[in-house]
Amino acid sequence: MNMIKLAFDMAAAVQEFFGRARRFYYLVMLFGYRCPRCNGSLAMIAESRCRCNLCGDEYDPTVEFQKCTKCGGTAVPKVSRYQCQGCGEVINSRFIFDGRVFDAQYFRAKMAESRQRKKEQRQRVRQMLAESRSPSLSLQSVELDSVPGLLDILNGLTTGLDAGIEVQGRDEFDLNRYESHIQDHIQDFPLALREIPPLSEDTRKDLIWRFVTIIFLAHTGIVDIWQDDNDIMVIKHETDTKRQGVFGEFGEIDRVERPLGRVEA
Repeated sequence: MNMIKLAFDMAAAVQEFFGRARRFYYLVMLFGYRCPRCNGSLAMIAESRCRCNLCGDEYDPTVEFQKCTKCGGTAVPKVSRYQCQGCGEVINSRFIFDGRVFDAQYFRAKMAESRQRKKEQRQRVRQMLAESRSPSLSLQSVELDSVPGLLDILNGLTTGLDAGIEVQGRDEFDLNRYESHIQDHIQDFPLALREIPPLSEDTRKDLIWRFVTIIFLAHTGIVDIWQDDNDIMVIKHETDTKRQGVFGEFGEIDRVERPLGRVEA
């Protein structure tokens, strides 16, 4: 015996029986009641809600048909129960099968109050932030003459410098330098090109120079390269003996003069 299947079949059968019992209950409770507007028949569409089959008007049958047993007053919904409008006596609805009364107007009012409180809270927070702002800071221009002797000290720091000396920065592409640098860092396992430390402060330009270098290294059989999503992976070629100075045979290719000017990466 498949006990799990039998259990689900039993649960489905109970739910079907429950639905039939609900429909039968509503048919019995609405029997004899007609639409106050057109005298049409009524059908329950939800807990505490029925609809006329002829004109389509919807009613709360407890409010419309059920009266207070104590004073004959009209029932009105109060949050989750019905209460007599005259004497305040609690009225147990005959038109609710297994649910609870839902006072839509009450909950609409509560939701509106909640939204209003949140709006007022946001306004208070904005007001508090506006009041806590510091005033604008006005900065005066720097006056070197305000500090006695400052100009003489600054001038003394530059005394003896030759204005004709040209500072040569390492901002040129040196293929041999990058070849040695990359060979010092590649391993027998895959390494992303971005993981190789840069040699220039300009990281974007340095990445381009590293890429150009590994292309030359791949063509000479020193490394193997492939693309992995957005990364270029580099690994030492298994038959490579790490030929140092391999780019000597290219005749200093990064410094060869052409008719149109210096070759640049």
